[in-house]
Amino acid sequence: MSRAPEFITLSDAAARAVAGANSRHAALIEDAFGVLVETPGGGVSLSGDSKARAQAKKAVQAIADRADQGLEISEADVRVAIGQARTGAGGAPGSLPVGRRGQVAPKTATQAEYLQALAGCELVFGLGPAGTGKTFLAVAHGAGLLLRGEVDRLIVSRPAVEAGERLGFLPGDMNEKVDPYMAPVWEALTDILGADQLRRRREKGEIEVAPIAFLRGRTLSHAYVIVDEAQNATRLQMKMVLTRLGEGARMVVTGDPSQVDLVNARDSGLAHAVGLLEGVKGIGVTRFSTADVVRHPLVERIVRAYDADAARSRGDKGPDDR
Repeated sequence: MSRAPEFITLSDAAARAVAGANSRHAALIEDAFGVLVETPGGGVSLSGDSKARAQAKKAVQAIADRADQGLEISEADVRVAIGQARTGAGGAPGSLPVGRRGQVAPKTATQAEYLQALAGCELVFGLGPAGTGKTFLAVAHGAGLLLRGEVDRLIVSRPAVEAGERLGFLPGDMNEKVDPYMAPVWEALTDILGADQLRRRREKGEIEVAPIAFLRGRTLSHAYVIVDEAQNATRLQMKMVLTRLGEGARMVVTGDPSQVDLVNARDSGLAHAVGLLEGVKGIGVTRFSTADVVRHPLVERIVRAYDADAARSRGDKGPDDR
C-alpha cells in the first residue's frame, strides 16, 4: 500500500484545531491510526498506509468542519471524531444557537437525535450514563428557548435524595437550600449564558430552582422544565411532576436508570414512566450509551467496567433471587 504523504488543504483555524495546543490533537490522531500528522501551513499532511490515512482523513475533516463553524475543539471532540472515523458512523450534523457560546453542536449521532427530539417533542426523556451530555444539551436547549422568548421561564428541578426532600431544615432561602443539588445545572447555565446574565435572569424570576416536592400543586405554563437525576424520583413524584405541564410548557427528564440512590430502587419513577409513556404522541425517548461519553476518556472505561460488573451480578442471581 502507498505510504506517500497526503496533503489536506484547510483554513488556518481548522489546521490549528487539528494540531491542538502543543500538537496534542495531532498526537491523538497519530496514536489512533498509526499515521504521521504534520501541519506545514495551509493544511495538514498525513503519512502512513492508505487505509490508515483514509480513516485519519475522516477524523481530520470532522474536526476541521467544527472549527470552521466557529466551535471550540476540545480533546473530547477529537476523540469523538476518531471514534466515528474508526466505526464509519456518520457525523452528528446540526447545531444549537444559544447564549455566549454562539453554537452548541452535538458530538455524537445520539446527541444529534436528542436535539431533534428536544426540538420536536413536548416531553423528552434522556436516559444514559454520566458524561453523555444529556443534561448539558437539555440546559442549552432550554436556555435558547428562554433567550428567544419562546418560553417565559426556565425551571430546573432535581430530587434532593440526601436530604430526604426535608429542605426546610437547611439554612437560607430556597435558592441556598437547593443550589448544592443543582451544581451541574448551574455550571452548564454559567457556561452557556455567562455568570452576569444568569444572575440577572434568576433575580427576575426567569430562571427558577425547585426541588421536586415543591412543584406539587403548581401548573407550569409557558415554561421549560428540566428534571435532572430523575432516577431518584419516586413513582409518585414522577407522576406528579409530569402532570404539572400547563399551556405552552415543555419538559425534559434526564437520568441514569442504573444509578438509583433511593433506599428501594424499585420505587424509581424514571424507568417506570418511560415504560408507560414511550410511543405516546408528543413524547420522545433518547437512550445514550457508553459510546456517547464525551468527558475524559477514562469515564467511558469506568462506566463500561461498572456496566460489566452489573451484568455479571445479574447473571449470578438464581431464579429465586430475581
